[in-house]
Amino acid sequence: MSNEQVIHEIFQKNNGLLESKQAAGLGIDNKVLQRMAEKGVIERIGHGLYLDADFMHDEYILAQYRCRKGVFSHETALYFHELSDRTPFQLMMTVPAGYNTRLLKEPDKYKFFYCKKDQYELGITQGKTSFGNTITLYDKERTVCDCLRKKDKLDADMVVMSVKKYMKEPGADFAKLLKYAEIFNIREQVRQYMEVLA
Repeated sequence: MSNEQVIHEIFQKNNGLLESKQAAGLGIDNKVLQRMAEKGVIERIGHGLYLDADFMHDEYILAQYRCRKGVFSHETALYFHELSDRTPFQLMMTVPAGYNTRLLKEPDKYKFFYCKKDQYELGITQGKTSFGNTITLYDKERTVCDCLRKKDKLDADMVVMSVKKYMKEPGADFAKLLKYAEIFNIREQVRQYMEVLA
């Protein structure tokens, strides 16, 4: 099997994505990837990251590859949890305070929120994009808390609609929601929403 065939097999397994270190781990020289990119067979989309030209771009997985510590949050997480039906035009991610990402240079495409390291991992879960790729995002309860905390920086009407939708869901975990609200100092605000909407 030629190097190019091996590379195509990796692309098949990875939903069209390949990191150069994966190829290097199989003894394939980086020049093979460079040549394939020059021919237009594959596309270099970041440092050491390639996309199979035949695959559709999955913006969410690309963003996560390019920003390793980014967790999808706020309006983007609302969309994945089906608490909003609006496709995000700006991908929103939360990163630990002090983390620097090259994606900051693309403010039209990405919006970042920072949080203390001890709060960063709270409520992390996994979701799937429409392409079948696994991404990291916050669970529903953390997302509701995040949206209420940053309502002034988001679409306020959409936040209220999404919180209403969450409060009426059969699987809503109010105990977890209040636990998170306590950590983020918004317990009273969340209780008011629960009284009005639940």
